[in-house]
Amino acid sequence: MKLPLLFVAFLLPFYCHAQLTQTLRGRVVDNESKYPLVGATIQIVDQSLGNVSDTAGAYRIPKVPVGRRTVRVTLVGYKDVLLNNIIIDAGRETILDVELEESVQQLSSVTVRAQRTGEARNDMAVVSARQFTVDEADRYAGSRGEPARMASNFAGVQGADDSRNDIVIRGNSPQGVLWRLEGVSIPNPNHFAIAGTSGGPVSIINNRYLANSDFFTGAFPAEFGNTVAGVFDLKLRNGNNEKHERTVQFGFLGTEAMVEGPLSRKSSGKSMSGASYMASFRYANLGLFNKIGLDIGTQAVPSYQDGFFRLNFPLTTRSGAPAGSIALWALGGTSTVDILVSQQKADDRNIFGQNDRDQYYTSRMGVAGLTYTRPVSKQTFWKTTLAVSGNVQDANHDYLFLRKDGGGNPIVQNSRFVVDSLRPILDYRFKEVRYTLSSFVNHKTGTRSTLKVGLNTDVYNFSAFDSVRTFEPPTSTRFTGWQTRWDANETFALLQPYASYRTRLTSNLTLTAGLNALFLTLNAKSSSPVEPRLGLSYDLPNRQKLSVAIGLHSQMQPTYTYFYKTPNLASSAYPAPLVEENRAVGLTKSWHYVASYNRLLGQNMRLLLETYYQRLFNVPVERVASSFSMLNTGAAFSRIFPGALVNTGVGQNYGVELTLEKFFSDNYYFLVTGSLFDAKYKGSDNVWRNTDFNGRYAFNALFAKEIPFKRSSLNVGAKFTATGGRWYGPVDEAASRRNQEIVFASATRNSLQFAPYRRFDIKIDYKINRQRLTHTIAVDFVNVLGIKNLLSLSYAPQPDGTFVKQEYQLGFLPVFYYRVNF
Repeated sequence: MKLPLLFVAFLLPFYCHAQLTQTLRGRVVDNESKYPLVGATIQIVDQSLGNVSDTAGAYRIPKVPVGRRTVRVTLVGYKDVLLNNIIIDAGRETILDVELEESVQQLSSVTVRAQRTGEARNDMAVVSARQFTVDEADRYAGSRGEPARMASNFAGVQGADDSRNDIVIRGNSPQGVLWRLEGVSIPNPNHFAIAGTSGGPVSIINNRYLANSDFFTGAFPAEFGNTVAGVFDLKLRNGNNEKHERTVQFGFLGTEAMVEGPLSRKSSGKSMSGASYMASFRYANLGLFNKIGLDIGTQAVPSYQDGFFRLNFPLTTRSGAPAGSIALWALGGTSTVDILVSQQKADDRNIFGQNDRDQYYTSRMGVAGLTYTRPVSKQTFWKTTLAVSGNVQDANHDYLFLRKDGGGNPIVQNSRFVVDSLRPILDYRFKEVRYTLSSFVNHKTGTRSTLKVGLNTDVYNFSAFDSVRTFEPPTSTRFTGWQTRWDANETFALLQPYASYRTRLTSNLTLTAGLNALFLTLNAKSSSPVEPRLGLSYDLPNRQKLSVAIGLHSQMQPTYTYFYKTPNLASSAYPAPLVEENRAVGLTKSWHYVASYNRLLGQNMRLLLETYYQRLFNVPVERVASSFSMLNTGAAFSRIFPGALVNTGVGQNYGVELTLEKFFSDNYYFLVTGSLFDAKYKGSDNVWRNTDFNGRYAFNALFAKEIPFKRSSLNVGAKFTATGGRWYGPVDEAASRRNQEIVFASATRNSLQFAPYRRFDIKIDYKINRQRLTHTIAVDFVNVLGIKNLLSLSYAPQPDGTFVKQEYQLGFLPVFYYRVNF
């Protein structure tokens, strides 16, 4: 395929003009109370430019030369902050809000320097936490601008599935990942989401409206509950409240537009001074690229669109002092795909569906919220978010009956199976609506200590209908009647109060302690009244730090599993009547133990070592002896249909992780991460096995170099990924033919392993700055070597009578875009 003609821009000559500049502005606040700090000094390190924050904590530095800059912020009594890799573009103002941490020593002669790059925004986290920026999501090769795919580069995380952005954290199921936005939990924020999963093929979230956010991989602070694997804690930024700005982009993942700016030059009243808006919309282009021959992984062309808006209204007191803000925001997306196997060739690759039926699938997800923030005083901060969210999955399947020859084998003509008939076999619709209230108060008790107390409340309404029919007998083309596996309309609540306390015992030793509680009103077994969290961090000489943390965590099961009706095996009827047996299933629980060593190597490099042990218990497994465990679910395009579940399963994960990172300076950066781990589980048959996700190792190496010119810059980056393969087992042929899908023999489950996963990506982007305009042309060459990585085994009857088909992941895929900011 020819590369887009836009890349001819790489060959254009570079003209010398007067240097382009842009404004850098923002606010400086206390990191605990969010109260504005007066008199903070903001400096551009490599320029003779700077300013001082005013009574509202605001600062402005005009005429900053475009490019990457380093910013230092200082204030007597607070730790210095050094922020490198701040991007200044001609096409939009750079708004940089900075939070300063109060120093234990209050003497003006004492300065404690804090290198903030990569450090989590959440001060209660002492281990297994990292802040990520919008620039990182764009910069990392192979990340496609998505937070989840970007996070797969971090130590302890693997995402070796080209068809989905699921992330496996320390051997845990992706189902255990919690997504939060503005402090509230949200449904799976991906297009084509399946119930009980946290990932999907394409993210609904656009990184351009995110602020710097946190990612956690273990021993989470007390405010995070209902998760045993990891947390994405996403924050939204406000639109520019002084200047209207626009972004238009065309690329492989869609055509999109974004606008932001002030609601009015002069708002009606002081309470709305500086109000802003921001909105975006994206529409998929995959149909166009499929027509020109670009391999998108399947002959079925997915269609999707998503959008976002945020209105922010700063509040002030009668005297004009800042008094917090009110923000109204919403995001959502809809996606549809029709996988028409009846119209495909016999050897077509189809990594998104089954090979024996036509499938019609639609999913929708949305969340809207109202957030109120207020710095009550110089010591106290209050934030409350009220939100409503929902997700819907709607599917219909028509089973494909093929004409067969005298030997019973399917007939193939012109590379296609000859279709005898299509008959409806499945119809289901799941809908979940969630009403959420999240509120907390952060209070500083002097310079050493902070107390955070909050409550997260979710009220669920789950409605579901699922009807299916099977063959009778299994070898016949005659169907049984329709069976209803789900028929529910239920309302229940999830309550999570918590308290966290952080104190600096000395200038070098910090203690964090907290309690979380979880109460699910669906059944009496789903409560965890005391979940302790404890962490210690000790600063050593030569910019070294030792940290340890321990915590008890619990998680409810995917909503739909509580209401699945299992066959009544005691009945003599065929098919057996269905009964609801899993409503009383309890919480999965886990103890996390983590120790870390962190050292800064010079000004712009760090080494991080972490080791951990995780003990999982109360894991749902089947009541009858089998190898099934909920620890193996949550990473596929299909739901699970277990028998009656009981909380008697266990699991354990342990490992060691290495991160060597050179922050972006001197026009280049690199990130090297490695993990060695082991993840095992035990089902109701009392046998220890590898989990599906026990790859044993994961390695990532990323590098990027920027070549600056007078008014433009060329960035070249590369990434290599290597992980151990997923586990599986010998196929149970009789059960697979009976169920028309691959079924692995229970006794030998996960005794075999796919070949290791390998991928090499290259990313090139070229940025052109003009007066009040920035063009960006980029291409991400995913799997540039075209390595064939095995994805899964699928059920696909062949003319020779076999039915096991190996499905491979994406081959070489160029993901490109052209963007203009103005």
